Amino acid sequence: MRIIGDRVASRLTGAFGLLIALLLLLGAGALTAALVVDRIHDEVVTQLEPVARDNLRVREQATRMHRAVRTYLLTGHATELTAYRRARDEPFATLAAAGRNATDATRRNLAAQDRELRAYVRVADQQAMAAPGSPRAAELTEKAAGRFAAFDTVNRRLDSQLNGAIERDEDRADAVLEGSIVGIGVLLAAGGTLAVFAAVHTTRALTRPLRSTARTLDRLASGDHAARASEKGPEEIRAVARSVNALADESDRMRAIEQERTRLAQTARTVGVRIREHLGVEQLLDTACAGIGEGLAAEHAFVLLTEEDSPLVRTARAWSSEAGLLPPEEQPIPPVPLDVVREHYRRGTAWCHNDLPAVLAEGAPLPGAPGSFGEDGLPRDAREAAETLGLVGVLVVPVGVGDEPLGALFLARGRRGRPWRPVEIEIAESMAAGVGRALHNALLYERETRLVDKLRALDKAKSDFLSTVSHELRTPLTSIVGYIELLKDEETGPLTAPQRHMLDVVDRNANRLRALIEDLLTLSRIESGAFNSRKEPVDLVRLVTSAADAVRPAAEAASVTLETHCPSQPLVLRADSDQLDRVLMNLLSNAVKFTPKGGKVTVRADAWDGDAVLSVSDTGIGIPAEEQERLFQRFFRASNATDAAIPGTGLGLTIVRTIVANHGGEMEVDSAEGRGTTFTARLPIAAPDETAPSP
Repeated sequence: MRIIGDRVASRLTGAFGLLIALLLLLGAGALTAALVVDRIHDEVVTQLEPVARDNLRVREQATRMHRAVRTYLLTGHATELTAYRRARDEPFATLAAAGRNATDATRRNLAAQDRELRAYVRVADQQAMAAPGSPRAAELTEKAAGRFAAFDTVNRRLDSQLNGAIERDEDRADAVLEGSIVGIGVLLAAGGTLAVFAAVHTTRALTRPLRSTARTLDRLASGDHAARASEKGPEEIRAVARSVNALADESDRMRAIEQERTRLAQTARTVGVRIREHLGVEQLLDTACAGIGEGLAAEHAFVLLTEEDSPLVRTARAWSSEAGLLPPEEQPIPPVPLDVVREHYRRGTAWCHNDLPAVLAEGAPLPGAPGSFGEDGLPRDAREAAETLGLVGVLVVPVGVGDEPLGALFLARGRRGRPWRPVEIEIAESMAAGVGRALHNALLYERETRLVDKLRALDKAKSDFLSTVSHELRTPLTSIVGYIELLKDEETGPLTAPQRHMLDVVDRNANRLRALIEDLLTLSRIESGAFNSRKEPVDLVRLVTSAADAVRPAAEAASVTLETHCPSQPLVLRADSDQLDRVLMNLLSNAVKFTPKGGKVTVRADAWDGDAVLSVSDTGIGIPAEEQERLFQRFFRASNATDAAIPGTGLGLTIVRTIVANHGGEMEVDSAEGRGTTFTARLPIAAPDETAPSP
């Protein structure tokens, strides 16, 4: 077959070589013909034609000079004599110019013309001096005619020679062109015949194996992966067929790898879904260890986890294809130094070795292993464990999230015919990343669960404490208030003015303390879920009027104007009147407390779009914009109120919003520091059949 390839190659080389030779010959012939024709043309253009033109001009100039002197002798006109003298030197200048481009033979003729013309001029000069019509003039005229005829003969002889030379050169150029055209035509015909011959024979030698290869490519493209090209024909075509077959084999190999990748990716997704179903660390580890070991056809799978404040990373889960998950007391591999795991996680790539016994037998460092394992080899207990388990191919993938490792995933096989392939390593890295994220979430969930339990216990203890303390404070406070009333009623005797003032102070602070206790009890009931509203028809207008009357003395004492704006018709709500009254008292007392002397507090109640709208506005200190979002949080107080040392607990607005929300309403606040605050509550109006308010 090699010989066939060589023959075809030689045939192609000979055919194309001959074609190239013909082309070169055509080019050389055409170039030679062009050069010959160009040389001839150059001779005609640069030598013959200029001399012929100058020769003709010399005759014309001499004739003009001869005619002028003869006319002068016949007519005696002085103008003719002037014309003669002006034209006398022109022929000699033209002869000199013609001699510069002429050949030797032509120069000899020109020299002869010059001699004859000068002899004529000498006679013509004598004619010019003779008197017209005189015998002397007739004699000179006859003599001049002979001289001029000699000149004319020499001139015409040269003209005839030049015209003959020009015609011969033109004929020779035409002959060269015709010959070159015929030669080129013959060569073209021969080249075309040879090209057709070579094309036919080359096509026959190449098309059959090429068609076979093309049919194979079509079959492969249509999905017939078993098709292969026949390695026949010339060597070059056989090489193409071998390449097609090699590509088909590589395609089969890549398709098998892709199918394996797809299968492993599906396994990884299934294991990932099963892992994410568990929030507990123990269940997650069980699922991850068994699922990854089975999915990647490992004989052993281990999950190693770091421990807080421990220099060792221990095996948290172990699985084998024969025994399944192993109990904690039967972990077959020893702990790993934390530095090794950290170094491995810092690299961010898996470590794999498919001939572990050879390295263990030498006791040498593990090639490419992280940390001390790559420098000093495995410790003795680790080598013994690997030999006991019969590990051959091992694959270790770091597990972690962020900058800190959580552990490692260790997979092993005990058969030499099953090395770890790149696609399996890639899927193992993907699974390890999923385990790291799930494990991180599970650990966070466990920590959060423990923290939530602690917070719930703490919150319950706080609520119990508040409830207990509030109840315990109520009893002595009731006695204090009762005795104050007895003293103020002078049941024990008359009071002096200072004593009554002191009792008023005690009574006022006792009422403040009682309000604080009520707020604490309400907050305790809210947080425990025991805060309920006893709803019945209530007239909001009446509640607003009553609350304003109750707060008005305090407003007058603080030099604050209190205004109310309510409709003449009742605004009936289905609500708890005591709780709504508490809302009004809290909002009004806060408005008076935070409004300086000369300020104004306005309370409005009206109906809008099916809701009762209750608003309390003041011209007080306002609330900083950046603190308004925290306004309804318990125990929160605005910074400007704290700086002004205005007393308060920060519970009133929390209770107000809870009461409004418990009635199906909404709270809004509009405030600007230094320009006042407006609190607005929207509450649903009762249905028409529930509009009979309770007294």
